[in-house]
Amino acid sequence: MHSLNLVESFSEFKEFKNIDRPTMMRVLEEVFRTMIKKKFNTKDTENFDIIVNTDKGDLEIWHKRTIVPDGEVVDDLAEVAYSQAIKQEPDFELGEDLYEAITLMTFGRRAVLAARQTLISKILELEKDELYQKYSQRVGEIVTAEVYQIWKKELLLLDDESNELILPRRETISHKDRFKKGDTVRALVKEVVNKNNNPRIILSRTDKDFLAKLMELEVPEIFDGLITIKKIEREPGERAKVAVESYDDRVDPVGACVGMKGSRISGISRELRNENIDIINFTNNTSLLIQRSLTPARISSMEIDDDNKRVAVYLKPDQVSLAIGRGGHNINLASRLTGYKIDVYRDIEEHDFDIELAEFDDVIEPWIVERLINIGCDTALSVLELSFEELERRSDLEEETIRDVRRILREEFEEARKEEEAAARKAQISVREEKRNAAAAAAAQQAEEAAKKAEEPAGGSSTEEEKAKEPAEETGETATETTAEATAEGAATASDEEAAESTKTTETATVETTESEVTEAAVETAETEIEKTEDTKEEKEEAEPSQDAEQAGTGTDEGDNETS
Repeated sequence: MHSLNLVESFSEFKEFKNIDRPTMMRVLEEVFRTMIKKKFNTKDTENFDIIVNTDKGDLEIWHKRTIVPDGEVVDDLAEVAYSQAIKQEPDFELGEDLYEAITLMTFGRRAVLAARQTLISKILELEKDELYQKYSQRVGEIVTAEVYQIWKKELLLLDDESNELILPRRETISHKDRFKKGDTVRALVKEVVNKNNNPRIILSRTDKDFLAKLMELEVPEIFDGLITIKKIEREPGERAKVAVESYDDRVDPVGACVGMKGSRISGISRELRNENIDIINFTNNTSLLIQRSLTPARISSMEIDDDNKRVAVYLKPDQVSLAIGRGGHNINLASRLTGYKIDVYRDIEEHDFDIELAEFDDVIEPWIVERLINIGCDTALSVLELSFEELERRSDLEEETIRDVRRILREEFEEARKEEEAAARKAQISVREEKRNAAAAAAAQQAEEAAKKAEEPAGGSSTEEEKAKEPAEETGETATETTAEATAEGAATASDEEAAESTKTTETATVETTESEVTEAAVETAETEIEKTEDTKEEKEEAEPSQDAEQAGTGTDEGDNETS
């Protein structure tokens, strides 16, 4: 038949598009039934049989009609008159079926070309549907493809069957994935979109499941189900944290994932462009999970607020940068992994002086302050302690900007330090003044007590003499002399103590004056006036005990005379 060339022209679709035989026969049958409907202007094609042999390239179309008596034909497509049937075969009888072959020439050249275009479109639709069904079942799996074409926003890849796959730029590892035509790429099938019957297979190298599938391929324990991946958080190309748990107590989940000398995890890291991968042993203990998630930093203490899902972590100054990580990746991943907002604080001793970097917003641009805080430099000292090269490398700021920041911090830091030292000195002066006042009050009280002690013996002896009225002069004289000597010794002792106290006070004032020379002029003037006032008070206090001693001596002499 003339259909041989037509079928041969369609056979290439069967070979190159990998379409199975039943599907190809079904598509060809649908195309020719459409041609029959147009040729005979009918919607029913049950009276036509289409036989397709795709192996030999044969195509046969048979028109079946039932033989009826002459004059009783109702439907020309389903019935034929007996007189016409016997012309083809004299042995036909009424009620039998008459089969007539239909060639492609019957449909005409235009109909055949239209059928060819229809067949091509049907096969393309079939191919797209098959591709969509195939990759819809492979979502979440890793595929290997070859770079065929590189565009501005995406890459076109071809798999083993020359199917087109799309790898968008946003799904590649930024600044590290550099592909050229012919390179082999491993990626995850992220989604399959069928838009206008045109399937679009989207691949990804930044998805968290890509790391999970790589670990499943590299670690047999994960593939077998002995170790499960609880949660993964990634910053593609920078850092990743994986929480794993083992269902077998004999299997160490972290050691199994890392491998001997890091053999397993190193292969995964190389595939991800040297991405740092932290393997964490999962636990339901929140504080322990937070501590493990902030690896490699060591936590001093923490305060957990379960209601607000926040945690305050206190670390030593040298551990803050490790906890925050480069660009803040470490602390961000830890927050996402644990589900808590982590606030990092420096565990600084009370005598250490420092200034929070956030207080410099008025002199340093906020975006620069934020950049420095993200690299772990949240105070002025932490910025000044880093070398210029280290600060430039970690913050990625310009040299001029870093110089200006260091200069501003140094000036502000020194000014604040001076203000704090001046305030501390003023506080020390106030304390010293209080001590001096207390010492003066104590000296005055001692003088009063000494005076009272000096008066009491004299008065007591005269009273006893009046009551007893003893005539013995020698006894009275001895008692009077003893009392006078005691009084004089007490007064002398008090005077010596006051003199010594005055000397100490003078020496202390001298030392204090020497130390206060560093302070401002106002502080020196105030201290000098305080010293003069103290000296005046001490002189008065020294004079008062002397007068009391003289009065005590006068009283003793009078008592002696009376006794005589």
